[in-house]
Amino acid sequence: MMNIKKLRKIEWSIPFCAIILSIIGLVALFSASYDAGLEEFKKQALWLGISVLVMFIVMLIDYKIIIKISPVLYGIAIILLIAVLFTEPINGARSWFEIKEVFSFQPAEVSKIFIIAFFAYIISIIQRKGKNEVNRIPKLLLLFLILAVPLFLIIIEPDYGTAMAYIMASVLIIFVAGLDKKYIIASLVLIAIVLPITYLYILPEHAKERIETYLNPESDPLGSGYNVLQSKLAIGAGQITGMGILKGNQTQLGYLYPKTTDFIFSVIGEEMGFIIAGGVIVLNIIIITRMIQVAKGIKDEAGAYLTVGIAGIFLFHTLENIGMTMGLLPITGVPLLFVSYGGSSMLTSYICLGIILNISSHRKTGIFNK
Repeated sequence: MMNIKKLRKIEWSIPFCAIILSIIGLVALFSASYDAGLEEFKKQALWLGISVLVMFIVMLIDYKIIIKISPVLYGIAIILLIAVLFTEPINGARSWFEIKEVFSFQPAEVSKIFIIAFFAYIISIIQRKGKNEVNRIPKLLLLFLILAVPLFLIIIEPDYGTAMAYIMASVLIIFVAGLDKKYIIASLVLIAIVLPITYLYILPEHAKERIETYLNPESDPLGSGYNVLQSKLAIGAGQITGMGILKGNQTQLGYLYPKTTDFIFSVIGEEMGFIIAGGVIVLNIIIITRMIQVAKGIKDEAGAYLTVGIAGIFLFHTLENIGMTMGLLPITGVPLLFVSYGGSSMLTSYICLGIILNISSHRKTGIFNK
């Protein structure tokens, strides 16, 4: 059990900010789902209560136990990601397990924790033989293989947004672990070569359409560019203080879609205005920066890398979701954590916070401060 001394070390500002974000999300969902009988609002409120409770339970579990069993968790993640490929597609993707049309479960969401924990565990083992071990080609290939297997399964669902979240988290962990600059430069060169080839010969048509919409949404304002243009109109219409709950034109007249998930930030911008929308951004920045501070204060390498990986996931979701609603990034269907509608996303996010809170209770001298 956690003693009083450890409780005092916990970074309570992180769940405090997350709960504020969740409340803002509930208010936005109330407005966005009002015309549909508030069904999504009610479900989200229930999931919030369950998720906060689970967060406190996870907080009491020593994170080292999670690290220790991460090989088993990784195996479970792979099995779930394979199994979901045999389900019926929903909106063209096999990403969900549906249980009697009452409960839906997205394996790729929960698998984030399992895979990042295993990734952090393997790097910590590699570095026991020396800090530079991570730069050896065989070790890098091993890390690449660990990430490539779940990535491949997620991409063929397809779910490119979640795949990018995995990549962001893994890249940050390897960078913090001391990846040599030559590999970073080589990776950038490789990306510059692979991206155009991927776009021309590998990406499916709907993915290309999203990129083209991002580059020039005005070229098809009633088709592929419709959603992002309506989103930008909604955010702009909110101005400083917003149009008021249940009073947003794009939200209430049905022009904004999907308004409870991908474009929930647009609802906030339109009906609550720049002040609240800006507050959402600030709260996410606080959560991510405080996670980095926790990583800096923990001596155990595996715990520090796990924290950095979780921070990477949160960073990607924040940048991508808010960026796509403003037309700054391509639309990928990535939710805004704690805010967008979705039980799997909400539960996974609070489980991540529970792990972070436990790690923060072990803070001493960080591996970044040696």
